[in-house]
Amino acid sequence: MAEMATAGQLFARYLVEGNHAASDYFALLKELVARRNSEDPSWQQEIDNVYALLHREILENQGNPTEPVTFGTSGWRGRLGKDIFVRSVMVVTSAIVELYRDLERDSANGRYLGVGSLGEAQRRGCVLGFDNRFDGEVLAAAAANVLLAAGFTVHYAGESTTGVLSAAVLELHAAFSINLTPSHNPLQYGGYKYNAADAGPAAAVLTERITANARRLMITDTSATAGGEFSGRLPESPGLRPFDSLAAWQSLVRRNKAVHGLDLDLIIDEFRRRDDIVVAVDSVHGASRLHIRRLFADTASDRLLSLRDTADVTFGGIAPEPSTANMKGVVAAINARPERLKLGAIIDPDGDRIRFTDGRKEIGMNRFGAMAYHFLHEYRGKKGMVAKTVATSNMANRLAEAFGEELFEPKVGFKEFKPVIGRALVFFEESDGISIIGHTPEKDAYIGLILALDMVTTTGKNLGEYLQDIEDVYGAFYPDRDGVAVRIKGRELLDTLARLEKYAPGATISVGGEDRRIVEVITLDGRKMILDDGSWLMIRPSGTEPKIRFYVESRTADGTVHLVNTAREMLAEIGLL
Repeated sequence: MAEMATAGQLFARYLVEGNHAASDYFALLKELVARRNSEDPSWQQEIDNVYALLHREILENQGNPTEPVTFGTSGWRGRLGKDIFVRSVMVVTSAIVELYRDLERDSANGRYLGVGSLGEAQRRGCVLGFDNRFDGEVLAAAAANVLLAAGFTVHYAGESTTGVLSAAVLELHAAFSINLTPSHNPLQYGGYKYNAADAGPAAAVLTERITANARRLMITDTSATAGGEFSGRLPESPGLRPFDSLAAWQSLVRRNKAVHGLDLDLIIDEFRRRDDIVVAVDSVHGASRLHIRRLFADTASDRLLSLRDTADVTFGGIAPEPSTANMKGVVAAINARPERLKLGAIIDPDGDRIRFTDGRKEIGMNRFGAMAYHFLHEYRGKKGMVAKTVATSNMANRLAEAFGEELFEPKVGFKEFKPVIGRALVFFEESDGISIIGHTPEKDAYIGLILALDMVTTTGKNLGEYLQDIEDVYGAFYPDRDGVAVRIKGRELLDTLARLEKYAPGATISVGGEDRRIVEVITLDGRKMILDDGSWLMIRPSGTEPKIRFYVESRTADGTVHLVNTAREMLAEIGLL
């Protein structure tokens, strides 16, 4: 049996003394975290030593990101220290400042920015926060330095969640928000989200300008503003205004109670009053750990279980996303309780994704989004359309048809819901993001949690039971998704995926050994092939990772695995597997 490497040997394997660029801090961290988890907590000291080196890289890196800055469907993401560091964050913040300065000579983008002039944007200011990622406070301070130097008020939230920061933009009437987060990506990632004055993900015309400005400034801007002398701390400035971001979120929900039908205080009081319901929330060490108790009015009840609610920038070594594997702790916690009604939830690090369980059945957003629409329409008496991305279950389609309401079905990306904000009762995407009318145009785990709690206490049923009631009337839908990593990207990847065009309407494919005819193809976002039995499969490139994603939905419980296999066979046939 091979002898296990010592700390010194591991450091020598991954680090090059005095050379940040050649050192692979996160490969080393993953080794150390695995040892801490399985052997001895004393390895934490070595983990801290590596993070001290990473901190220096984040402060000292005066180069360009290893991958060019690109704002995708939900901001810019990259590796901490290599792509996301003080200078790169300062440059991207300067690129955003340029959007507002350009209004002085060209006001065309004002309609997308939601402000009419640079002066207005400076007065209204920026809501600024970060999630629990390593050195989030340092990177936020870097952004604040640029904004304050440019004359912008900075409403400083500190560590917070994406949905809460979005609500704060609306409550404070701010011009925009910046959140230093890569959402659900693994521990080696950092990220940068920018929302304009509508508080939703920025329109493509803005993110394209930010990308172009940032790439130019990475080359041309060598001033101190772009990463020269920087203390790593927030400056003392009258323009820096700390505030309570969760209080702003609560204010927005209360103010719009008549619009969406959710009475926040009544819902929480009902939970506190009853003794037949237990709620467990797993924050996976993310920013939501700071808010859960306050969301529940600081209740000390043992019927509110807060899991993985300590600070840990390594996330215990897991990918911190809502998933079946990560949900196991929640399932165990609520199933150990005697209460009849059980609500479990897992939230990603920046609090914009949430997934549920009642201990017996896992409820992903494909189903929960449709349930939320049914609940607001039938129980809260709200009339209106539903909006869901094209990769999402058709259960919501069936409900809209039955209710005689409209359906809006855009391509993947929460920014695609902009045309129906204020009209759609619920808008959601398959990757566990949701919001509702009268709330923010940004996905928000907390509004999903409050909705789920209201469903359970109002119906007196667990989520799985409520879902079964809906399926008994409107039929069952069985969605699933998967993905594969690919090495090619850009035009080469798109050209390869174009080979799927042979799967056109009228073509026959094999699913589980049976021939199925393609009756419709939707090419809005990738390729969605609807089959003659009402099932479908969809293939599209990821907008945030080097992956091909495929989504499927069957009308039978055992049909989804066959559709996933068919999707894999298609990818193999065109040379991607």
